[in-house]
Amino acid sequence: MTTLSPAIDLFERDYAAARRSALRVNALSTVLFAICFVAAAWVGGFFDMTDVTLANGDRVSMWKIWAGLPRLGEYLYKTLPVLRRDTLGADLAEWFWRWKVWLRLLVETILIAYLATLLGIGGAFLLSFPASRNLTPNALVFNVTRRYLEILRTVPDLVWALIFVFCFGVGPLAGVLAIGIHATGALGKLYSEANENADMRPVEGIRASGGSWFDQIRYGIVPQVVPNIISYTLLRFEINVRSSSIIGFVGAGGLGQEIRVAMSLQEYTDLSALFLIIFVTVIVMDMLSERVRHRIIGLTGKGVRS
Repeated sequence: MTTLSPAIDLFERDYAAARRSALRVNALSTVLFAICFVAAAWVGGFFDMTDVTLANGDRVSMWKIWAGLPRLGEYLYKTLPVLRRDTLGADLAEWFWRWKVWLRLLVETILIAYLATLLGIGGAFLLSFPASRNLTPNALVFNVTRRYLEILRTVPDLVWALIFVFCFGVGPLAGVLAIGIHATGALGKLYSEANENADMRPVEGIRASGGSWFDQIRYGIVPQVVPNIISYTLLRFEINVRSSSIIGFVGAGGLGQEIRVAMSLQEYTDLSALFLIIFVTVIVMDMLSERVRHRIIGLTGKGVRS
């Protein structure tokens, strides 16, 4: 009979104990996930029942979500325009009958998002360093800055827009300020996390050579996080374009006011035209953003590494 060495025996006992602990953690995590899922589905109304009248006149009770799906298809069908091959030009002209107004508002939407993104970049970049745990001068500055960024991004941009419409009146200014403030909070968190993931060895070298805190940030952190900052900024710009097309609901400029009018008047084909304009705009912006990012970080874009 072969006797295992004490080291191997100890290793096997430790491995078995670690495996039992991992199984317990996995089982507990699965149970908690299931509980949270059921609770969220219950609160979200996925288990609500409703009475539905069938085609033969019978009334049955079924889940509300399944009963409402056909109505979603009916709504989407109403937004589709009538396009015929022989009169395609006239049908398209009728579909985009307000294209001049929509084009002007689209440009306004993009410019609102652009200026708001610039405001967000400036505020987030400056606040990201005191909001980084590895760079902040002291704990008080860190906590105050973090809480301030949380307040900025916790309040939805639509609520900010309502506040600024009350202060400055209807117009793009309210939209720029609302989206800019919200973008500052969102980008500030992303920038600070990029700072915290940076390699601190260059910073320690600059500090050891007598560099100031500003020198440590300028030469030790910023060159490392620039690619991440560019990616986050371009993504946020795309998000801001969509946001600026929504805050028009409260009079903050952009295409949102046209969407609100179309919905209130039940002009379904106008809604589909506006959604298509926004969709194409986001696609174009995504392609341009990718090219800009690749050019800035020095990639050729000719191939993707596996």
